[in-house]
Amino acid sequence: MNKEKLATIKLLLLDVDGVLTDGKITYTDNGKEIKSFNSKDGLGIRLLMDCGIKVGIITGRKSAALTHRCRNLGIELLFDGITDKVKAFNTILKKTKISAKQTAFAGDDILDLGVMKLSGLSICPADAPAYIQKYADIVTVQKGGEGSVREICDEILKAKDKWETIIDKYMS
Repeated sequence: MNKEKLATIKLLLLDVDGVLTDGKITYTDNGKEIKSFNSKDGLGIRLLMDCGIKVGIITGRKSAALTHRCRNLGIELLFDGITDKVKAFNTILKKTKISAKQTAFAGDDILDLGVMKLSGLSICPADAPAYIQKYADIVTVQKGGEGSVREICDEILKAKDKWETIIDKYMS
């Protein structure tokens, strides 16, 4: 992974379907939407936030499941139901006072390309289409919803020399 760029990251922004999830959307007979999230991704997000790195969501879909997940993880930068991801990206940068260069964005489809282009570090999961991967600075080893976000979080923490401190904390 690109250690120099990873070390500068102060904000990680994530798409949801295909990044935080495997991209599948399940509906019950009553029309309720079900999403599955990876618990390892969740721990990675918490570890990042515990180290002072902000995490946010920019996604085109609204979902009660996502709202619950963000609440559970303590993610306050939730921009869902977004049709213009670049506009949301710029709003988040103004709100956080973090530069685009210090921001990483993980996306997996065409709707994410504008933000991938503007962010200091663009990332996509292993199962993103090849035409998206060619625009990513980093392609994770893991697939979306299967640990790709945890992989990103771990690599940011390692690049910032925080990993050993985290390990030591859990070993004692």
